[in-house]
Amino acid sequence: MGLFDWLTGQFIDVIEWTDNSHDTMVYRFNRQGNEIKYGAKLTVRESQMAVFVNEGVIADILMPGIYELETKNIPILTNLQHWDHGFNSPFKAEIYFVSTKRFIDLKWGTKNPIIVRDPEFSMVRLRAFGTYEIRISDPKLFLNEIVGTDGHFTTSEVESQLTNLIITKFSTLMGQESTAALDLAANYEKFGTFLTEAIAPAFKEYGLELTRIFVENISLPKEVEKAMDKRTSRAIAGNLDEHLKYQSSEALAQGNGGAMSDMMGMGVGMAMGQQMASSMNNSTTPPPLLNTVAQYFVAIDGKSEGPYSLDTIHHSIANGRINRRTRIWTQGMKEWAEASTVLSDAFLQTPPPLG
Repeated sequence: MGLFDWLTGQFIDVIEWTDNSHDTMVYRFNRQGNEIKYGAKLTVRESQMAVFVNEGVIADILMPGIYELETKNIPILTNLQHWDHGFNSPFKAEIYFVSTKRFIDLKWGTKNPIIVRDPEFSMVRLRAFGTYEIRISDPKLFLNEIVGTDGHFTTSEVESQLTNLIITKFSTLMGQESTAALDLAANYEKFGTFLTEAIAPAFKEYGLELTRIFVENISLPKEVEKAMDKRTSRAIAGNLDEHLKYQSSEALAQGNGGAMSDMMGMGVGMAMGQQMASSMNNSTTPPPLLNTVAQYFVAIDGKSEGPYSLDTIHHSIANGRINRRTRIWTQGMKEWAEASTVLSDAFLQTPPPLG
């Protein structure tokens, strides 16, 4: 070998890794034949660690800094190679760069609804989703347990398993939680803190640190949301009787029953407006009737029908559509009452049932 060849063989290598991705957790330094020259420059940047692997065995782990690779900087590898008796250049070893930065905005969410008890709705099905943050805390454990010989390991390769851990613990938490569904939004931060503390030990077994879990939303099924909307509407309308009157006037205002029904609906609506105004003024005097013709509402199959004139009511009694126990309401009544009470004279003219 000539002097020039000898000098060329002693050129110092530069070993470094700059990550231009956002999800790479471990990267194996590409080196032809894994040969590294004695005295090579190794740069380990902040948020990185360099792991030397010799014949499948993890040797030295170097923290951030600039190193000139020699026996004093890689003592375990030196001992494994018996370099204390003489160093041969080049030598073979694998170098893995481990990113120790925090990996953020990792997604988690329930695949199927979680059935839980609720103090207000008895039982509900809940769905939830959010994000979490992790970082590698033990490179050796992470390489042994998760990465193996993967030369380019990303968050997507472990995210599914970590998500399953979160969902399992979240399901257990919600099963034990007594917070009402309507109060869940006020406790998102509490749930996130509890989950972080409860799941962190499981992540630690993989060499990972779970830094934070965020609960972004816990939602109810659409059917329950619709029921809640109806409940809100009833609360706005007032008590049940007032709500039935509101529904009747709404149906009339939408055109059911023709022009005459429209006019009746407007009259009933105006009367209800006067009642509300009178209530706000703390007045106990009932509003006057808009006209002298009495109008009746009838409860048929759990639904309010009307308003009907007295002649229509008598006709319905005659053909059996309205019986003694049918509930009727007319203006001036506080509650619905049975037809036999409101229109007792009408039933005196009706023959008793056969048999």
